[in-house]
Amino acid sequence: MTVRVKICGLRDRAGVDAACAAGADWVGFVFFERSPRHVTADVAGRLARAIPPDGPQRIGLFVHPTDDAIRQVLDHVPLDGLQIYDDAARAAAIRARFGLPVWLAAGVAAPTDLPHACAVDGLVIESRPPAGSDRPGGNARSFDWGLTVRWQAPAPWLLAGGLNPGNVRRAIRQAGARAVDVSSGVESAPGVKSASLIHQFVQAARNPA
Repeated sequence: MTVRVKICGLRDRAGVDAACAAGADWVGFVFFERSPRHVTADVAGRLARAIPPDGPQRIGLFVHPTDDAIRQVLDHVPLDGLQIYDDAARAAAIRARFGLPVWLAAGVAAPTDLPHACAVDGLVIESRPPAGSDRPGGNARSFDWGLTVRWQAPAPWLLAGGLNPGNVRRAIRQAGARAVDVSSGVESAPGVKSASLIHQFVQAARNPA
């Protein structure tokens, strides 16, 4: 089984180059101002255009976005797909509006949180945000990876939240994941990617046995 890897929250050329060199399948740019990994459309556009044609696909992360907000980014950034934090109906509407593949994020704390239908192209399965958090997503926290073992996923999915080079092999084995998504787990400081950790993460994910 080949596990695919997404390196999210990239903000500079060094991080993008490291993800490309390590063989990541996707790179992610965060268009959410409250995130320490937020990047402007101008900067993301320059970074995205620096990726070689045979390099990773470029994914834009949006939180409850308006159509105008997505369009303004797409005017500057050649994205290959969108990762959406919103409800399922809104994610499907965004896919119909922009014609790009869409992944819908789903926070999980119990088996009943796992989606059993999907109107878009994929899912990002991660822990629920902690109480009082002003940011969506895993927030560097994992959930019980065993919850997904018997889940009949309605679409391709990525495992996210709390992953790092030291635990990604175990996470893949326990969750049965075929794709993983990491951000803070490959950083030397909030928003600062480590080339060494990116390389270690990709190598570990590619060799989960």
